[in-house]
Amino acid sequence: TLLLSNSAYYSDIFVGSIACRLEKKEGGAIRVYIMTLGVLAPYRGLGIGTRLLNHVLDLCLKQNIQEIYLHVQTNNDDAINFYKKFGFEITETIKNYYTNIDPPDCFVLTKLITTSQAN
Repeated sequence: TLLLSNSAYYSDIFVGSIACRLEKKEGGAIRVYIMTLGVLAPYRGLGIGTRLLNHVLDLCLKQNIQEIYLHVQTNNDDAINFYKKFGFEITETIKNYYTNIDPPDCFVLTKLITTSQAN
C-alpha cells in the first residue's frame, strides 16, 4: 500500500495534514482514499485545508487517477460542505461505521476526476 502524506505549517507551527492511501480497484484502476485531513481549529478558514486537498487533487490529475473518496460522519456538516465545494458527492451511507462516536453512521463522499478539470 502506497501512502501519501503532506503537512502544513504556519509560521513554523505544524497546523494541519492530509494522509491518503492508493487503492487498486477491480480491473486495475487506482483510486485514492483520504484517511485524514485536519487543520487545527485556530488556523481553519485560512485556506490551509484547501491547499492540502488541492495538492492531492493535482497529484491525482497528473497521475491520471480518476477517483478519490473518503468517509465523513453524517453529522459533520462543516466537512461535508467543505468537500462538496470541491465536487465531492455523497455516494453511500454506511450504518454503524464508527464504533465509539455518536452518530455511528458515515457518508462516503466521492469525486470523479477528469482531465477537463485541470486548473
